[in-house]
Amino acid sequence: MAENATTESGRIVKMEVDYSLTCDEKIPECQKLAKDGKIHDALDTLLALEKQTRTVADMSSTGRVLVAIVQICFEAKNWSALNEHVALLAKRRSQLKQAVAKMVQECCTYVDQAPNKETKLKLIDTLRNVTEGKIYVEVERARLTHKLAKMKEEEGNIIEAANIIQELQVETYGSMEKREKVELILEQMRLCLAKKDYIRTQIISKKINTKFFSEEGTQDLKLKYYRLMIELDQHEGSYLATCK
Repeated sequence: MAENATTESGRIVKMEVDYSLTCDEKIPECQKLAKDGKIHDALDTLLALEKQTRTVADMSSTGRVLVAIVQICFEAKNWSALNEHVALLAKRRSQLKQAVAKMVQECCTYVDQAPNKETKLKLIDTLRNVTEGKIYVEVERARLTHKLAKMKEEEGNIIEAANIIQELQVETYGSMEKREKVELILEQMRLCLAKKDYIRTQIISKKINTKFFSEEGTQDLKLKYYRLMIELDQHEGSYLATCK
């Protein structure tokens, strides 16, 4: 039974034609073309196929084609083409959410393989743009934002790093694991403390329910949390709270 797909506008559409056999044939052909140096021919063929699969709401095949397109760009080390195609494919009319999610997840694996900082920043920027406001890729966007904040911190831009990571409302993310949520909230606290914004650090700290630390495997996060709270209390002069 074919799964229903959802477009970017939120419309649920039913698959009209199954292109899986066509993809089985065309994708390897295009991968061979790309390896033979005919990258433009390979991409043109896949873009035409993507239009067909998207138009008939074949979610699985559209996802396969999108992933194949970005893989070809990546394997050719053509980072500008990768960025262009990610932006283009995400904005296509009646694009399928599930297919975009597959493409974004694939591209997230390329970020740390970028040859230099400039290329890495550009890819993060492209992926953050196409994931903005999209709940179905909120986890990927949060991880990309964390990477960006770390890069800014390494450059010595503490304020910018703190501002970037603070935009994440991870406590509302239904698809994110509890541990990862707490890790990101602790990062928000740490960077807020680093820029000496003690009031905001206090506000962020309230997003963590300390009952979480009674769960197995949370000892490392518990230590981080209480170290940050001690640092915060010392700055605020709350010696009584520190003693507790």
